[in-house]
Amino acid sequence: MTASELTIPQTETQKVRQPRRPRVMGAGKQLHAGPLTYVVLAVFALVSLAPLVWTAIAASRTDRRLAETPPPLWFGGNLFKNMGRAWEEGGLGTAMFNTIFVASMITVSTVLFATLAGFAFAKLRFRFSGVLLMLTIGTMMIPPQLAVVPLYLWMSDLGWSNQLQTVILPTLCTAFGTFFMRQYLVQALPTELIEAARVDGASSLRVVWHVVFPAARPAMAVLGLLTFVFAWNDFLWPIIALNQQNPTVQVALNSLGTGYVPDQAVIMAGALLGTLPLLIAFLLFGKQIVGGIMQGAIKG
Repeated sequence: MTASELTIPQTETQKVRQPRRPRVMGAGKQLHAGPLTYVVLAVFALVSLAPLVWTAIAASRTDRRLAETPPPLWFGGNLFKNMGRAWEEGGLGTAMFNTIFVASMITVSTVLFATLAGFAFAKLRFRFSGVLLMLTIGTMMIPPQLAVVPLYLWMSDLGWSNQLQTVILPTLCTAFGTFFMRQYLVQALPTELIEAARVDGASSLRVVWHVVFPAARPAMAVLGLLTFVFAWNDFLWPIIALNQQNPTVQVALNSLGTGYVPDQAVIMAGALLGTLPLLIAFLLFGKQIVGGIMQGAIKG
């Protein structure tokens, strides 16, 4: 009997068990959330929408009804009347135009300059780059209230008091935007891609336009949205630098709260009018922004 013909019986406990292979979900299959996930998301959505819904309810009531107990929990019939009063008394037509112009200029300049600076800190090698980056980040620790007085004196010396460029110039670029774009481009932009463009004879401007900007597009969309919202809601510096004859939305809304007995319903109507452009912008461009974020996540 040969060795190959020799068989040794094995019991069940002696058999070598093969480890089970983990089940890997195939590509292209969609993950489905459970009922608990939808419940949690619905709760968070209701909590997030509650202030906006209450603003709309208060804007549709009268000031006398808002002072009663219990407060109203459903919409009234004075919404458009209160909106008309807020539009006229607060001068929201001029304020809307000014705010759209200011927020757009700040957003475009911040996204452009922050992308260029972030690319320089992420991929270019120059002397004292680390020190400059730390100084840039360090400016985020300084409270903005400390810069109000010297900034106001500087703008007064330039003769820009009560003009829109007074609000635009100090925020043409931000330290947060620079750091945000730098952190994104470190991972999303391969150095080999830049070197390949250099080998092909591309200039620095062409590298930025055809290599850096396409790679940074998802982060630029996110930074643009955050910057636009911040510029639209900014109140401290515009209320100091501008007056009621040339206001932004937040400065105009501040005038609605003046008087011996402010009308709370009109104030809520003005706040609702000041919020609607942001909601419309997100409804129109939210899908593209989220798609850009997901595209950047997949590439990363």
